[in-house]
Amino acid sequence: MTRIDLFKQHLQEKKAVKVIAGIDNFDIINIKKVVSSAETSGASAVDICAKEEIVKEIRSMTELPLFVSSIVPEELVKAVELGADAIELGNFDVLYKKGISFAAQDVLKLVNRTVELLNGKKTFFSVTIPGEISIKEQIELARELETIGIDLIQTEGHFSKTSQADGVRGLMERAELTISNTIELVRNIEIPVMTATGINPTTAPFAFAAGASAIGVGSCVNKMDSTLSMIATIKNLVQIAEKNSIKTMELV
Repeated sequence: MTRIDLFKQHLQEKKAVKVIAGIDNFDIINIKKVVSSAETSGASAVDICAKEEIVKEIRSMTELPLFVSSIVPEELVKAVELGADAIELGNFDVLYKKGISFAAQDVLKLVNRTVELLNGKKTFFSVTIPGEISIKEQIELARELETIGIDLIQTEGHFSKTSQADGVRGLMERAELTISNTIELVRNIEIPVMTATGINPTTAPFAFAAGASAIGVGSCVNKMDSTLSMIATIKNLVQIAEKNSIKTMELV
């Protein structure tokens, strides 16, 4: 079984947990902490930026399935050459922070360019659907991506620079849109859906209840200072995913 086969199996069992170091996180010390914590905790995969030297270093230190994220097709293809097991077109937060919006056609154009550059090389390909576009556009885009042969759709929520409510209410507000997007997409496409943005031990059960086959967790892990805290959080998320898988199998 190859590394990506393990991730695919977790997808089928609706228990995949991808730990995201961050598309714009170039702090190699932090990234290594995140990756080692994910490996120790039984996560399904890790997701890192596309910086060449970082991809090389992380590939050499882990046997976990390695996703590399970028919005630049050339970087994604280079990552495959460097040993990435999967590529992710997204996350678009890096653009939103700069005040740049992203339309469905922008995503489609980048996906087609990446496929063209891959030149027939079979690579697990995940694509983030912009959370800012209408749900009708999200569904249409997801269906087009399905036709192209994309392996996984990742949802996202609303990006906001303003502070949110404290406590559980704030956590739920951040995750609300990505979870509702998950519900709509799961109803309308056949390929698996990963829920990301604001996913943590509080909101993860809602993502799986919405039909997600996987969750993508970033800031609730990579913002922590302590490796022990990272491990504890990821283990909690893996346990939540395992419970969802058992529940799903019981319903079949």
